[in-house]
Amino acid sequence: MSILTERIRTANASGRKAVIPYLPGGFPDSDRFWDELAALDAGGADIIEIGVPFSDPVADGPVVEQASLDCLERGVCLAWILSELAKRKGSFKAGLVLMGYYNPFLQYGLEKLGRDCAAAGVSGLIIPDLPLEETGPAAKALEGTGTNLICLVGLNTPKERLEQYAKVAKGFVYFVSVLGTTGVRESLPEEVLAKLAEVRPYFTVPIALGFGIARPEQVAPFGDLIDAVVIGSALIRHIDAHKSAASFMEGWRAGGK
Repeated sequence: MSILTERIRTANASGRKAVIPYLPGGFPDSDRFWDELAALDAGGADIIEIGVPFSDPVADGPVVEQASLDCLERGVCLAWILSELAKRKGSFKAGLVLMGYYNPFLQYGLEKLGRDCAAAGVSGLIIPDLPLEETGPAAKALEGTGTNLICLVGLNTPKERLEQYAKVAKGFVYFVSVLGTTGVRESLPEEVLAKLAEVRPYFTVPIALGFGIARPEQVAPFGDLIDAVVIGSALIRHIDAHKSAASFMEGWRAGGK
């Protein structure tokens, strides 16, 4: 079983949704990032999603985009993230996932990426701008490394495409709750509930709901239709307000049941 699936199923067995906080690599600065990552891990994160900063994001809202641009200005890159993670391999209880756009991964070299992800303890890659039809080279490079290529589905994913994703899904499936970019929202679209009910039967791997999530009570209406929740912009805002990842996680420890 994938480490990512195992982490989520363990959380579910204890009666709660798995919590997947997202933090851009190198945020809020290159030293404190590792302290905040450790705090997320100690605070009960089941999986931690690390953003790979990129200059032309298509899925990032203003909060994530600005945080990523700041990291780029400080020189954060994929090679730095992987090399620093490799130094700390085995020190995190949470599964680790990199979220980034395809060009930096492609420029890094896909075979090297697969090897270095394994060496760094990275168990998954989320690549929002990589269409299913073009995942072949990346999927091949990750074979045997223990790193899963995470599928993304959403409100506009047709049944025929869900069937295709179901054949290759590993780790978990990322359900994007909005037709738009990341960012805190007061409420999620009403059609999310019905779409999750449609999506659920296609997959045997867990389903994680992301985009727009800020508070535990937002996930309660989805019940058993989701297994995990991804939180990004709300965490960045929390740290930007001179608070810690540890205090952020306190609100999620018992939340999202």
